[in-house]
Amino acid sequence: MAILWLLMALLVLGLVLLPVLRRGRGGIQRVPAGHPDAADPAAYGFLREEELDVRLPGPDQDLLQTLEVVQRTQDYRAAAQLLAGTEAEGEPRWQRVQAFAGAAALELRQRPGGVHETPGGQWLRVWRAEKPKDAGGAAVHAEFLVQQAWRTATPGTDEFRIIMEEARKTCAEAALLAPGDPVPYVIELSVARGLSYPHAEFEQLWGKILDRAPYHMGAHLAALHYWCEKWHGSREQAYSFAQSAAARAPEGSLLAALPLFAVFEHLPEVNLVASFYQSEVVAKAIHGALHAVHSADPDDPTLPHVRHLLVFFLVRAERWAEAMDQLIHVDGHVGALPWTLSEDPAAAFALHRALAVAGYESNGGSPAGLPG
Repeated sequence: MAILWLLMALLVLGLVLLPVLRRGRGGIQRVPAGHPDAADPAAYGFLREEELDVRLPGPDQDLLQTLEVVQRTQDYRAAAQLLAGTEAEGEPRWQRVQAFAGAAALELRQRPGGVHETPGGQWLRVWRAEKPKDAGGAAVHAEFLVQQAWRTATPGTDEFRIIMEEARKTCAEAALLAPGDPVPYVIELSVARGLSYPHAEFEQLWGKILDRAPYHMGAHLAALHYWCEKWHGSREQAYSFAQSAAARAPEGSLLAALPLFAVFEHLPEVNLVASFYQSEVVAKAIHGALHAVHSADPDDPTLPHVRHLLVFFLVRAERWAEAMDQLIHVDGHVGALPWTLSEDPAAAFALHRALAVAGYESNGGSPAGLPG
């Protein structure tokens, strides 16, 4: 992946004669002041690379404050209270469940525990022990197990299967505790991918989600993975799934952007042809995503996910001004595709951001030319 980033960066730099970007401990730095090709992201109010938040795709102050309390006190009750007050059918509940599970998994990885040390993420174990009938705790535990399986075991091994089977069992428990909540079934979509559910069984699971939240963006993104060529479908099946979802999406729904995610999931491992990102297939997917962004509720919690992917595609398609328009909305948070696939999400984002700034300025753009 690191080689791919380097090749792509060199390609774009060579094609448009962008300024030389030097990477150091402080992130991407501009060329010396006064240089005719100087391009400085800081001039646009963008945060330095080390200040970028890799935990979330966009702001959720309630979640961040709760995470801080939970991790500082190791008391789960603030998390339980936040989830209890979060609408079951909406996107925020799913994202918050993911965040709590991810925080517990990270703590455990940092402090696996030992004879004289309590393992990290102990607050989740206490939550489940003290409140076994809490639907939120059960959902977080299920997602925690899913993340553990993908991060610590190899698909196809006994270890992976055992963890996933436990996650499947916990998903069923969470579903019984909250019958109208789609989140346990959304979590099970990852289990289905890992355990290779047959298509008929997957469709049955998908039907349960559609009954509860037919336009749930997070659920559609999770289901799309299953239908991808690298898992249990094909390029054609993934495109068909995405295009069907986009076609039936109501006005204002970000599902219209799903085809762009399908294109991303089927990008070639190495592509050195810049025109690929200007091809009809990619251009059409970008157009649909831009339309979705412009018509969506500005407070839609899945909006940052679409904007981040648009930055990736717009930069590589050399549509600099449009990329800058997305950047001014998402800068500061980088916990989204495609950056999270990199070992250093902040660096991956900062590289694309620097290319966007340089390309924008090389075509006469300036901070004054962007909307406030």
